[in-house]
Amino acid sequence: MAVLETFYDVMRRQGITRRSFVKYCSLTAAALGLGPEFVPQIAHAMETKPRTPVLWLHGLECTCCSESFIRSAHPLVKDVILSMISLDYDDTLMASAGHQAEAILDEVMEKYHGNYILAVEGNPPLNEDGMYCIIGGKPFVEQLKRVASGAKAIISWGSCASYGCVQAARPNPTQATPVHKVILDKPVIKVPGCPPIAEVMTGVITYMQTFDRLPELDRQGRPKMFYSQRIHDKCYRRPHFDAGQYVESFDDEGARKGYCLYKVGCKGPTTYNACSTIRWNDGVSFPIQSGHGCIGCSEDGFWDKGSWYARLQDVSGFGIEANADKVGMVAAGAVGAGLAAHAALTALSRARHKGDDAQ
Repeated sequence: MAVLETFYDVMRRQGITRRSFVKYCSLTAAALGLGPEFVPQIAHAMETKPRTPVLWLHGLECTCCSESFIRSAHPLVKDVILSMISLDYDDTLMASAGHQAEAILDEVMEKYHGNYILAVEGNPPLNEDGMYCIIGGKPFVEQLKRVASGAKAIISWGSCASYGCVQAARPNPTQATPVHKVILDKPVIKVPGCPPIAEVMTGVITYMQTFDRLPELDRQGRPKMFYSQRIHDKCYRRPHFDAGQYVESFDDEGARKGYCLYKVGCKGPTTYNACSTIRWNDGVSFPIQSGHGCIGCSEDGFWDKGSWYARLQDVSGFGIEANADKVGMVAAGAVGAGLAAHAALTALSRARHKGDDAQ
């Protein structure tokens, strides 16, 4: 196997200019939520550090994570992201197959033991000794454990690998199990979503490549840079939520006016992801902007929590269960009560002063 090139070497070989390279580093810093002072660090890492070997395995899944990953929005990323890392094994994308593919997997595991990243799309089924998912003639769970043994870190792509997703829905006959419950001795980064946003996936890898460490994770093991805020917090329909203006049924007048989708089942108030800020397809849109409520696909157990169109309960916030008229009446009532109290106190004060004067 040839010595790994740096990301910058690959870009130069493909005819990418220095200006485009710096622009890419600036956009990457912005996507990661980093200030402009980090742009030189990203550029230096891309120029000097060898590309990180990545082995990408597939268990029980629908390949939507791969479909998202290869459609990263910015053209520069789309053209060269697979050259930024050394994606040495991915049975969905690679040209080789069969014994040739397995030979590559063994070679990378041996040569870069302890230095490669294991990316997992999908989950291993444990029932019937793992026979519900066979890769190369063997249960996927065996391949997962073998490759994980030499990895420096594991990335669980999507909700299937992170939580189990629909394969693990009750009664879960295959005993589909998330990666972190099978691999217990390696750091696992969860990047949930069905699928995850492309720029979130590439952003996680870029961060690890640049700073040679795992991104800061929340208590569920998700990168805080992308999963620290609820979709509801940054949703462009949030003002309608605060005003008590809701879509009551799909295609009603509220829907045409772009009102909040809370009453038709939107899970944005309880879902942590970057959909409302990064969006999809080069920032064109995201489900809520397209008129459909969030289904909460980046949260654990979303597949077993009832209908996607059932309204959330116990969501606190101004405007819930009230329209703009009711909100206005409550506000007017509060003002009226305040004026009445003020008038009563004023009358009481005057009465006291008259009593003092009489004495």
